[in-house]
Order: sequence, then structure tokens, then C-alpha cells
Amino acid sequence: MIKIFGSYYYYPLLCATKCFIMEENKYLNDLHEIRQMMRKSTLFLSLSGLSGVLAGVYALIGAAVVYKLLQHHYLYYPYVIIESKTFKAIIAVALLVLVASVLTAYLFSMRKAKRNGEKLITPTAKRAFYNFALPLLTGGALCILLINNGHYGLLAPMTLIFYGLACVNVSKYTFGDVHYLGITEIVLGLLAVYFLGYGLLFWTLGFGVCHVLYGGIMHFKYERAPEPPKEDNPQKE
Repeated sequence: MIKIFGSYYYYPLLCATKCFIMEENKYLNDLHEIRQMMRKSTLFLSLSGLSGVLAGVYALIGAAVVYKLLQHHYLYYPYVIIESKTFKAIIAVALLVLVASVLTAYLFSMRKAKRNGEKLITPTAKRAFYNFALPLLTGGALCILLINNGHYGLLAPMTLIFYGLACVNVSKYTFGDVHYLGITEIVLGLLAVYFLGYGLLFWTLGFGVCHVLYGGIMHFKYERAPEPPKEDNPQKE
């Protein structure tokens, strides 16, 4: 018999308690692994935070170029019309930013998937893409109709609102932080409708600043590998 804290316990009872604790920890670890496997099978986790940062940088550069184009245009003309070279240049810059952002997201996601030993194209990825693309394509169609009807001032707000809806819609199949990005984009889009004439400013905040902040948070929260604990160097005797 062993005396512990002033009381006597049989040694077999102590061994049984220890074995029970070990088995419980094993079951908890198994449950954690099963939960991780289910999470990977139901969520698209190959999104890269760094691609979000770069998309924001592309948007900031594009916004700066558009601002310069508008400043030069307003020196000679009071309005921007669809037939003007300035409008066509703005659309070209926007498309260039879009293509660069999509290509960057694809390359970084593919690299992350390979690093984690996963496939990029999975049924979950397809569901995520569908739920993201549907609001986005709807917003794109609406923007084309707005251009045809001459409502240029609503282009920036509509792109923000529908992009935000796409982020909220896809957040069910990926990181939950995307949901908050979507809400932020929607709020900025509504503010851009209220403060007409400041569309470029809100567009810069939504697609530029918010993407840089979101991408940085995602990178440090999910992707940055924790630093190994530092070992104390043994002192020489």
C-alpha cells in the first residue's frame, strides 16, 4: 500500500486511475483528429492570406492610376462618358487588377495545397467556387446594365456590395473570417451609395485596404508556422 496525502490507497487502484486518464486523453486526441479530418473534407482551406495582401496591393496601385486618369480628364472635360478614352482606360485598369488578383489567388492556393499534401480541385472547392461566383457574376451583369444606362456613379458601390455578398455566401465553405470581410465590403458599398461621388475612395478602402488587412490577419492566424521553442544552451562547466 502507498500513503498519499495522509490516506492509504491500494496500488492497483492508482494504476487503474492512471490508465483511465491515459485512455481518456487518447480518446480526446482521436476525436480531435476526426474533427480535423471532417473539417478538411467540408471546408476549402487552401485560401492564402498572402494572396489577399497582394490583391489589396494591386487594388491600391490600380486606384492610384485611376485617380491620375480622372484628374487629367477633368482638366478638359466635366464628365466621364462611356465613349471617352478615360472610361475605357479605367475599365482596362479594373480588368487588369481583377486578372492579376485571380491569378495570384490561384497560384498561392495551389502552392498551399501542395504544401499541405492536398488537392486544390475537390468537391468542396467546387461548391465554394459556385457560391462565390454566383453573386459575383450577378453583380457583374448588373454593372454592365448600369454602364449601358449611364449610371456610372453606382459602379463602385455595386462592385463592393456584390463582392461582399459573394464573400458572405462562400464563408460557409471556407474560413469564417471571410464572413466579416464580406460584411465590411457590404457596409462600404452602402456608404458609397449614400456618399455618391466618393466611389473611388470607398472602392480603394474596400478592395485595397481591407484586403491588405484581411490577408495579413489570415496569414498570421492560419499560415505562419509557430516558432520552435528556444532551448537553453548548456553551460560549460
